[in-house]
Amino acid sequence: MTKNAIILFSGDFDKSMAAMIIANGAAAMGNEVTIFFTFWGLNLLRKPEKVNVKKPFMEKMFGSMMPRGPGEAKLSKMTWATGMMKKTMKKKNVMELQALMEQARAMGVRFIACTMSMDVMGMRKEELIDGLDYAGVATYIGAADESTITLFI
Repeated sequence: MTKNAIILFSGDFDKSMAAMIIANGAAAMGNEVTIFFTFWGLNLLRKPEKVNVKKPFMEKMFGSMMPRGPGEAKLSKMTWATGMMKKTMKKKNVMELQALMEQARAMGVRFIACTMSMDVMGMRKEELIDGLDYAGVATYIGAADESTITLFI
């Protein structure tokens, strides 16, 4: 079985779409896919609703400024055009980011939340979607070592 590893460093809409399209395509071909969500990529894993967890002031402030989930992701360029892009994609029958993420998980794509980035960014497990794996860089390196394709997005 071919293995693929993706680091999703960005939470930008267009980059996240690319990562999910690639992950879904690879999984559909029978590949074992791991996505390691780190730094801004972690925002895609946030629950859309606010979760009350006890945090220091700075972590609360940081969390309040970051997008919650794929629905709030913006384009990396021309952020003002995100709505137009989503509307165009809908007309062209392109799956939404949330649906691509759900499909990837249903096909067995492994989602790993980087624990170091979670700590730095003040994120708690309770704030993230269910069914994730939590690990550090060593776990990603292990997956990448066994992979034929490794991507940094």
